[in-house]
Amino acid sequence: FQGIVITPLLLLLFLGSSSSVPFTSIFSQLFMTVVVPLIIGQIVRRYIKDWLERKKPPFGAISSCVLLMIIYTTFCDTFANPNIDLDKFSLIIIVFIIFSVQMSFMFLTFLFSTRSNSSFTPADTVAIIFCSTHKSLTLGIPMLKIVFAGYEHLSLISVPLLIYHPAQILLGSLLVPTIKSWMVSRQKALKLTRQPKAPVKV
Repeated sequence: FQGIVITPLLLLLFLGSSSSVPFTSIFSQLFMTVVVPLIIGQIVRRYIKDWLERKKPPFGAISSCVLLMIIYTTFCDTFANPNIDLDKFSLIIIVFIIFSVQMSFMFLTFLFSTRSNSSFTPADTVAIIFCSTHKSLTLGIPMLKIVFAGYEHLSLISVPLLIYHPAQILLGSLLVPTIKSWMVSRQKALKLTRQPKAPVKV
């Protein structure tokens, strides 16, 4: 939600009010593309919640297929563009930077949620690590197409996002066993510390 407001503001800040960036148009299009469908979905869900619980339509599989189609079509649009001037060395550098950024974000959120004065549980920490650092193509690609509509190097701009999304899936799958074992051991340690001590008989 903050990105919908921050993105146009950053464009206005860096490009200046005298530039040709249609601030109002960008903000309204982002709002209509992201916020309005979410609001409509929440309203509709209130009325068909019982029906959804009875029928249990395969929304999980549908959303996964749609996301896969978005990733596939975006990759096709990006690398089918003859104007994309991206050599192999630059691509490797981008992959390295994105993996470094992703790992740094996850490490910082881990430190933030496990600090001594934090009230987060180990399960909260796991949710914070994965949810706060992950970005989806379903939001990023529409935002790029709206903000940089008509820009000839749009395909090149979308490359970092195309790499970031698979990177977070790959890192998540690799880190799940380690984070799971940490969470389980941490929860056991907390249970032991909260258990009342047996009175000592004299």
